Amino acid sequence: MKQAGKLIISSLSLLYVVACQSTASIEPSESFNLDKENLNTEILDNENLAANAAVTEPVYLPLLINRADISHPAEWDVELQDRQIDNNIWLRIAEGLTIDVPQIRRVTVQRDWYAKHQSYLNRVADRAQPFLYFIVEEIDKRNMPMELALLPIVESAFDPFAYSHGRASGMWQFIPGTGKRFKLEQNWWYDGRRDVYASTFAALDYLEYLHKLFNGDWLHALAAYNSGEGNVRRAIRNNKKRNKPTDFWNLRLPKETKAYVPKLLALADLLKRDDEFALNWKPIANQPAIAKVDIGSQLDLALAAEMAGMSIEEIYRYNPGFNRWSTAPKGPHYLILPLQKVAQFELALAATSPDERVRWLRYTIRNGDTLSTIAAKHNTTVATLRSVNRIRGTGIRAGKTLLIPTSSQSQNSYILSADRRLASKQNTQRSGTKQTYVVKPGDSFWEISRRYGVHHRTLAKWNGMAPTDPLKVGTKLVIWTKTPVTASVPASNVALDKQTRLRKIYYRVRRGDSLARISSKFAVSMNDLKRWNKSISQRKYLQPGDRLQLYVDITNQSGN
Repeated sequence: MKQAGKLIISSLSLLYVVACQSTASIEPSESFNLDKENLNTEILDNENLAANAAVTEPVYLPLLINRADISHPAEWDVELQDRQIDNNIWLRIAEGLTIDVPQIRRVTVQRDWYAKHQSYLNRVADRAQPFLYFIVEEIDKRNMPMELALLPIVESAFDPFAYSHGRASGMWQFIPGTGKRFKLEQNWWYDGRRDVYASTFAALDYLEYLHKLFNGDWLHALAAYNSGEGNVRRAIRNNKKRNKPTDFWNLRLPKETKAYVPKLLALADLLKRDDEFALNWKPIANQPAIAKVDIGSQLDLALAAEMAGMSIEEIYRYNPGFNRWSTAPKGPHYLILPLQKVAQFELALAATSPDERVRWLRYTIRNGDTLSTIAAKHNTTVATLRSVNRIRGTGIRAGKTLLIPTSSQSQNSYILSADRRLASKQNTQRSGTKQTYVVKPGDSFWEISRRYGVHHRTLAKWNGMAPTDPLKVGTKLVIWTKTPVTASVPASNVALDKQTRLRKIYYRVRRGDSLARISSKFAVSMNDLKRWNKSISQRKYLQPGDRLQLYVDITNQSGN
């Protein structure tokens, strides 16, 4: 009977489409067949979808059937349910939810929070709209629980540009090591952890692996996805030793993980019992919205946007894995595009010669140039320069020329490139006084944060990084501090410039420290250091744990 309902709907829809085609003209770009020879497009949906459906805007026709005409009301209910599921992906997800949700406080607290934040779920739905059907299809094909389609809400609120303090990146929040383990390429040009297409396959592969590892227990698998399989296995072993239950709810796990699984179950509960809660899940069509288009080689993203009739920002939002102004020279060589943009893009791409895909600059090497300085100046990499110019090693000679791939527009135009996202974050107005600090050898977030009186995680966040990210010498960091006041320092033999910004700080002596090393580190004289700390100035040696008082010029810290 369910199948019969679908047949009725399909027949009426077909009649409507035929009628539309007989009265409306179709632009040439709309009638272009995606399977045209020499053009390679993979529609990210049901493999049997008609090719030309991808190039037309979806048309919806209300199904007007008089309930009185149906002899069996039960049949009407089945048909109506099928039509609703066909039209809204959230209903399809709700129908596939299989994990039991215990009505305990750990779950209800999370559920109540989501239930009170409609605007948050609206933002989530807007971000999910292009990708959710693709994700649901992949979960369906693998016969995995539909709860997993809600996991990106918990992980990143469906934000592919999300970056956590634990170095996790992308919609599915892969840390670097796990990303590499599941073949997500990460380099200067491209980060597969943010590529929605690649990371979705990797995330589902990882979850399948964890499900098998934990003998079919999805809650254990989800906990391990968040905190690592080692943590969950240790927690299970510890409970076994103490003859305690080993189900998720009884394991000793990190605080974040103890809330992580309940968040997912809370969302599933809200969706499954939608009629009991005053929430509005913004409708998302249960049909494909994107296609994976093979582009063959490197392509300037500004040119790609022009070909597709999209803005550069839109190109990045569909392809957040690309860090720079173009796709990566060594791939991946594909773009994710809205279905209705594919035909126009492929026609334009086919008409573009290979040497027009990226603009090339001939650069004459000058005295003092190195491959690294040239690469930095032209927003590319040493590896790219060596590959393009067939250079072995790093030696170059003044007077020779290099061929350099360069962007067709100014770097500011590539609004969601890694550089522009960082600039936007660092330029965000915050409370206090903004300072710029250049990383020196031996610096760490912890040391810099102590010096400026800010939290190391906050410092990293201001600069689009995680506290455990390695700091490269020369990197410019933005620091927001309370407005420094010229300190009133006890009489000194050294005349102080009244305009100097001084701050009173305390420093805990570490193993290996000496007065000379500390005075050098904070750019103060040894005499002042001794005078400010008379209680230790009489001693021959410092002891680890000693607390020193210093007055430092925060604009003149070397960080050595």
